[in-house]
Amino acid sequence: MDLTTEYLGLQLKSPLMPSAAAPLTEDLDNIKRLEDAGAGAIALHSIFAEQLKIEQHELHHHTISHTESFAEALTYFPDPDTYHVGPETYLEHIRQAKESVEIPIIASLNGYTLGDWVDYSKQIQEAGADALELNIYSIPTDPHLTGAQIEEDYLSIVEAVRADVTIPLAVKLSPYFTNLANMAMRLDKAGANGLILFNRFMQADISPEELEVWPHLVLSHHQESLLPMRWLGLLYGRINADLAATTGIQKGRDAVKMLMVGAKVTQVCSPLLRHGIGHLREIERELVEWLEEHEYHSVKQAIGTMSQMNVADRSAYERAQYMKVIQSFDYDQAIVTASTV
Repeated sequence: MDLTTEYLGLQLKSPLMPSAAAPLTEDLDNIKRLEDAGAGAIALHSIFAEQLKIEQHELHHHTISHTESFAEALTYFPDPDTYHVGPETYLEHIRQAKESVEIPIIASLNGYTLGDWVDYSKQIQEAGADALELNIYSIPTDPHLTGAQIEEDYLSIVEAVRADVTIPLAVKLSPYFTNLANMAMRLDKAGANGLILFNRFMQADISPEELEVWPHLVLSHHQESLLPMRWLGLLYGRINADLAATTGIQKGRDAVKMLMVGAKVTQVCSPLLRHGIGHLREIERELVEWLEEHEYHSVKQAIGTMSQMNVADRSAYERAQYMKVIQSFDYDQAIVTASTV
């Protein structure tokens, strides 16, 4: 079975790759094990410029917090912007990963200011990354910020990075745009080589007893794959940028579905955290088994075959399908099924 695929202009031996959200890629030995398990590429964990700035200023604060007691003590300390609290560790991780494996290394960045996006992207390129994910992980909460302004921020980031960086760029998208199809088209024109559907935001939980709020981590499940699957099917063939699927991919059959609606790669995270790195081989085995059973000779042959532009009933991806589902719902049968679970 030919599992090769092309993503962001890179030739991959497999469409299966660990997600940038996976903490597994922070360890060099794990990256080697992922390659051995069949990963087509490695999407590294994200570097967050905002966190680097916080750490930089915390170091500055703790360094000078007691210096007022000593005459001229402040003159011995450099400006906080010159401290070596920055992306160096991440950049070195890229270099070491490139030396350790043969598959492509794709870095991931979440900037803070437009200058951060450009500066860190250039450093990541110089470190040797084969491509870069722009992980625009932002949840707007300002009621004065319009949807149009949010979209312009995304476009400005892509355009600015594209102007100074030559390696391929992929944008990790949120599903919460008013018109996702329009936004995808504009990002494509702005210079994105790929779009990753979708970013999965962590939700906050509260403790009523302790009166505290904290992020709540829940690993993804199969049902969550339906949202990116639908939009992959809608976008395939409408834009030039490559499409990547993430969220909810648990088994080989899930990967098959994502490929058939138009994804060129399928990013995997939760099943590797649940079952270990070696589980990637099982997902590949299931993928190959399904393709062979249905007489496909390659992954490329399957890509896009079930996208909106290639299915007989194109309305199945749109509103008409919801009406069919509602009308076909059997309340009595649902009650019976629920009582047996």
